[in-house]
Amino acid sequence: MDIPEGYEAYFEGVARRRAEISARVEAALDRAGRAHDAARLVAVSKTVGVPEVLCAIAAGYRHFGENRPQELARKLEGLGAVPGLPALRFDMIGNLQKNKINAVLGRAALIHSVSSLHLARAIAERAARRIDEGASVSPQDVLLEVNISGEASKSGFAPDELRSAMDELQGLRGIRLRGLMTMAPRGDKDRARRTFSGLRALRDELEGAYPSLDLSELSCGMSEDFEAALEEGSTLIRLGRVVFDPAFELE
Repeated sequence: MDIPEGYEAYFEGVARRRAEISARVEAALDRAGRAHDAARLVAVSKTVGVPEVLCAIAAGYRHFGENRPQELARKLEGLGAVPGLPALRFDMIGNLQKNKINAVLGRAALIHSVSSLHLARAIAERAARRIDEGASVSPQDVLLEVNISGEASKSGFAPDELRSAMDELQGLRGIRLRGLMTMAPRGDKDRARRTFSGLRALRDELEGAYPSLDLSELSCGMSEDFEAALEEGSTLIRLGRVVFDPAFELE
């Protein structure tokens, strides 16, 4: 595919950085004794435009994440006008308000940020309605956001709250539970690692309690801490600045 005019240098930087990231991802998985295909990278494109996403696609990225429904729609519309693109996947990774659910259904392959039972019910109801109307053939895949670190500034289920809600969550017809998501405290690598290991432990506990569920996806790890997340079991790392910002420095 062609590089957008005027973005040749930017593309070269994105491609060079992708090689660096890939090497670090593989090294982290090696340290954990995990296969190289055990985790996937979600390129978080929320701060860039369609030309930058096209550069990322040309560099080899295929899986993207957006945090605003309107931006998700804009990206998909812009990319839809470009012929010859490979198959792409977009996820919804940001906080989702009830009045924006319909804008995400049918566009996002996976919603990472189901942060409450109230939101899960609303998504399930509208997704089930789409199935009944013939607009969709399957439930919406979702992850349950968990506030493992207990920070007041973070959204998501408290672990005990999630344990109490699981009976109802696993029975909601319009959604399909795929795993868990969390955000780690910033600036504290030890707390971040404990957050990631805590998410994995909670997932293991829930799979033991609900053996019919497949909660294999763990969405955790961002630009500053993705290697620790991979070492602790993450299957989806959400990388924005390290992918798209040439000035971001890998430690």
